Amino acid sequence: MTIIGMLHHRKDPETVIKSYAYAAVAKAEGLNFFYFSPATVNFVNRSIKGKVYENGKWQERIMPFPDVIYNAGSPEKLAKSKKIIERLKSEIPFTTNSIGNKWSINERLMEAKEFSNYLIPSEIVRNGETFFKYINSFQKVVFKPTDGRKGKGIYFISKIKDGYEVRKDSNNSFYSKQQLNEFLTDKLSTGNFIVQPYIQSITRSGQVYDYRLHVQKNGEGKWVITTIYPRIAPKGSIIPNINNGGFTNYLDPFLQQEFKEEAFNIRRTLEHFSLSLASHLDEIQMVQFGEVIDEIGVDVGMDENFKIWIYEVNWRPGCPPAFYLELDVVIHSIQYAKYVAENQAKIKREIRIIKNKKIEEKGEIPIVAITGSAGKTTSKAFLASILSKKWNIFESKDYWNTTEHTKKHAEEINNKHEAVVLEYGMAYPGVITEHCSIIQPTISIVTNIGLAHVGNFDSDIKKVAHAKSELIHGMDQQGILIVNKDDENSKYLETQKFKGKIMTVGIKSPANYRANDIQYEDNGMSFKMKLQGQEIQLFIPILGEHHVYNALNAIAVADHLGFTPMEIKAGLIFRKPPRRLTIYNCRDNITVIDDTVHSHPQGVRAALDVLSNIGKHRKIAIIGQMRELGELREQEYCKVGEYVYEKGIDILITYGYRTEEIGNRAAVKGFSATNIYHFIKKEELHELLKKIVKKDDTILVKGASKTNMFDTVEFLDQTFKE
Repeated sequence: MTIIGMLHHRKDPETVIKSYAYAAVAKAEGLNFFYFSPATVNFVNRSIKGKVYENGKWQERIMPFPDVIYNAGSPEKLAKSKKIIERLKSEIPFTTNSIGNKWSINERLMEAKEFSNYLIPSEIVRNGETFFKYINSFQKVVFKPTDGRKGKGIYFISKIKDGYEVRKDSNNSFYSKQQLNEFLTDKLSTGNFIVQPYIQSITRSGQVYDYRLHVQKNGEGKWVITTIYPRIAPKGSIIPNINNGGFTNYLDPFLQQEFKEEAFNIRRTLEHFSLSLASHLDEIQMVQFGEVIDEIGVDVGMDENFKIWIYEVNWRPGCPPAFYLELDVVIHSIQYAKYVAENQAKIKREIRIIKNKKIEEKGEIPIVAITGSAGKTTSKAFLASILSKKWNIFESKDYWNTTEHTKKHAEEINNKHEAVVLEYGMAYPGVITEHCSIIQPTISIVTNIGLAHVGNFDSDIKKVAHAKSELIHGMDQQGILIVNKDDENSKYLETQKFKGKIMTVGIKSPANYRANDIQYEDNGMSFKMKLQGQEIQLFIPILGEHHVYNALNAIAVADHLGFTPMEIKAGLIFRKPPRRLTIYNCRDNITVIDDTVHSHPQGVRAALDVLSNIGKHRKIAIIGQMRELGELREQEYCKVGEYVYEKGIDILITYGYRTEEIGNRAAVKGFSATNIYHFIKKEELHELLKKIVKKDDTILVKGASKTNMFDTVEFLDQTFKE
């Protein structure tokens, strides 16, 4: 006769109400059942001092090791008996294996891809900056603990005029940004939290609801639906959890009331989804851990388009709020425990088959290479951030774009990576051809054709385009190529013989991926675009219209690879490359804009656009030398001088060899000569800044790394530190 042992962290079964039901059902099924805690296990004689339910009482008995252990205790409280439990697992099959907390379950589903489209994008909140990027993008978010249960500790936070509304249960509070930051700091000191967009399901009467999908394995080891039921929040609340005052209804009457003719289809959708997700999570558990799961509770919402969104997945769901359903849960659990005890060889064989199948299914991975005169690093950072929302990716380090770097990358990429995102830099002909011979891209992005390194190409922009076209010739000829429709010089790219698909991005011109309604926001840009048949609003946490193009490059690739608009929107909240339009807020409302990595005419004009747009009072531009312009230097310096005048800059400071030509041209156009300065010694430049910088000034520092213009950023930050 099969013996089932029920493992729990509590010593006394009388404190565990469900133990009675398990004992009763086991007896009805003709099985021996006892209750035990880890401290009662004796490995020497393979016995356990357990408790059996006889004649209406729990009686202590010395029991042999069971054939299967039903794992019912809290993982956190059983953790102190880890060694005992691990040894038991090595000798006896367990049911109810852990699939982790909310965050780890999300990560599993994202990595496995098939169900990632149903996930609400989530981010672990490391600090206030992470949170504020998210709420700037989504306006309404949920802030909750990673290990929370029963709806506890959930906050709904909305961005409103002049501040933020924070809602918990049915209580509303208004916070300024500083107050909200203090609130977040306090919460993060108590544990780990995640943030995600707030997606609501609302009844006709205006009440928030969700669905609980409860599925289990039965006595044949097959997934079955135990129950599906709606949970409805009381009026004024937005948490439908039963423990927070929510109530339930039977599924069919609820669906008939809310959806009428769609009721049958919605029921079938929920049933199919619950069984498919359970099987999917089971396969992940087999592949990653060599074990199976047997019960999950899934909380889902459904938007106005009847799309399902996963709120939470629990591997130890509470019993449904009805006694007959509680017995159904117990019956499935006991019958499945018997199946596990009697079918270990079959279960292990199924795990081997699933593992081998997953290995065979893994095909070629997308390899994305990005080149261009500007925007490579930021396009790469955007794309890597989006793809990493559900894939394990290889991303080259910022600015690691030489052929020597590509050789190192070739050695580091392995079969665990599901996508590769690289920059291919070049300063001379033949370099990109070498990149492609080391790692051949399947998807390529040419951000633009500008004047960076043009001096190495006889000052001929067509020769720069020819060198960039090496990426088109060297990539997979059946792959995907993305080009900038608005970039005048990109027409010189050699696409005529390319047999793959060409996709375009743009703002001013019609393109496959076109942004409109571009606005400067607090520390970022917002824009709209059509994506997958719907117009969506997007936000990027970096300033400058030119960075919208970089975002569009990433969006085009991600959309092609099957990422959803929600995943793309979340991925655009990226880790900004250092010294790329980084904002320093100093004392007396002085703002410093650091853009000191690369410098070429196109980038200088883009940085001046940012200064012009965010500077509310006096605007100061500090512009360093631009290298490798060749014969075009004087012409391009003059154009920059004219642009400084056109953008309404108040003070112009140039630094480095021949940069006085910028100021001279600005003066010819009408810029006040008394507000133009030129230096070749940084110390003298810094002495001037000490004298002229005043309250409310916005200062742009623009220069290439080789000119060490970051020294000036550091000087300003230290001199005017809050």
